[in-house]
Amino acid sequence: MYNLGDTSSLKMKLFLLLVLAAWHQAAAYPTKVEKVENVNDIINGYSCAYGSIPWQVFLTYKTDKGDHFCGGSLINQWWILSAAHCQGIPGTMVVRLGEHILSANEGTEQFIYAAKQIRHPNYNPQVFDNDIMLIKLAQAAQYNQYVYPIPLPSSCVATGTWCTVSGWGNMVTNGVVNANALQCLNQPIISTADCQHAYPYDYTNNMMCSGFMQGGQSTCQGDSGGPLVCNRQLQGIVSWAYKCALKGYPTVYTKVCNYNAWINQIMSNN
Repeated sequence: MYNLGDTSSLKMKLFLLLVLAAWHQAAAYPTKVEKVENVNDIINGYSCAYGSIPWQVFLTYKTDKGDHFCGGSLINQWWILSAAHCQGIPGTMVVRLGEHILSANEGTEQFIYAAKQIRHPNYNPQVFDNDIMLIKLAQAAQYNQYVYPIPLPSSCVATGTWCTVSGWGNMVTNGVVNANALQCLNQPIISTADCQHAYPYDYTNNMMCSGFMQGGQSTCQGDSGGPLVCNRQLQGIVSWAYKCALKGYPTVYTKVCNYNAWINQIMSNN
């Protein structure tokens, strides 16, 4: 498990692009009684400015159901924070940092294998409660303009705060058109009451909603595990939703501020 630099990085990128073409519909976005799907990209967002989301990572990995991809966030030189449902078979996950256009070799990429994947011990895949996972890199990421960590939250974010979500997933509500360039969407935090009203049987205190109740813009398949950043702090992890950009059903995020102690304990012990 090593950083695949320079020539090896280009070869790996070309290989991964062929894999992506073969399983463009296999983004980690498990279905929950047809109703709830894990989410992974941006509907009606915009192309992020190159280098503006330096903590964003692209995860490729295998499960017993095939090849998948997810998003994640660099939180220090050794650790990535993502969604628990993005866990892959050990030894198969490659963490791609410094990416912007997936099909291009931009010279800013770092490809590093995952050494450990540590799910929250109370993760519940039926309702996606505690949908959070730490990934330890096989070697330290090298910080630069395009690879840099996002701080954990100093406190929970307030309703109405505007935040930015990012990812490479599906950009259409019907069919599959995965993003090549990293996509962004600016959106507000939705009140707990509105989130509970949208999802009365599935919402827990470890979740929060962000997006637009009127629909039309949201994350979608292909970007699970990605960051929701508010005031330069990582407040949410893309987790699940009912369909994509549907009126009355905003995206649900893992509420990172509930997990600071667990995150720090895992990093300290590993």
